[in-house]
Amino acid sequence: MAWLALILYAIYLATAFLLRTELHHRRTGSTGFHGISGRVGSAEWLGGILFILALNLGVAAPIFDLVGDLQPISALDGWLGHILGATLAIDGIILTLFSQGAMGASWRIGVDPNEQTTLVTSGLFGFVRNPVFSAMILTSTGLTLLVPNVVALIGLATLVTAIELQTRVVEEPYLLRTHGDTYARYAASVGRFVPRIGQLRVPEPRPAREPDPATAAAHSDRP
Repeated sequence: MAWLALILYAIYLATAFLLRTELHHRRTGSTGFHGISGRVGSAEWLGGILFILALNLGVAAPIFDLVGDLQPISALDGWLGHILGATLAIDGIILTLFSQGAMGASWRIGVDPNEQTTLVTSGLFGFVRNPVFSAMILTSTGLTLLVPNVVALIGLATLVTAIELQTRVVEEPYLLRTHGDTYARYAASVGRFVPRIGQLRVPEPRPAREPDPATAAAHSDRP
């Protein structure tokens, strides 16, 4: 299973990151890669660091298994988990590629606060606001089930934490600033990672205050 996990992980990195970046560069002239944003120590910066750490842990987990330094957790290690893991990993890779393709020219890695891209709300984005991140979690879960050791579990938890920070602290505030009410209405009706779960609450407009009768009377007495 460790070799299968490494092969699937290599395919995932090659297609979802390297190939996608190259295709985007050919079509738009930009790689779409903005790297780690925010000052050192900020939530934005921490999210980027955790994301890189998660990628490295994902590679390390099957390597540790191959060299015998770490044994899989027996409660998670079995043929049923392996079949489920392979299925989730393959489906996650395919879903990642479809989600990235649906973004078109708006696809980015990281956020440039001075850049404005088109808000994509159709297709997969009509079901969840972040299908790429949903697919990444799905892929990582599948790879973890293939080699369910401590490093793989830590890598999965690190990835989920990084995605939560990136989504809540960086991307959603940016999209609200950039697209205003359009994004607010969209986010209020579509789930964050899972359909119907994680919608943003749109503040209701405050009712106009009725004028104080004494003040109104005073104004009416003025010439």
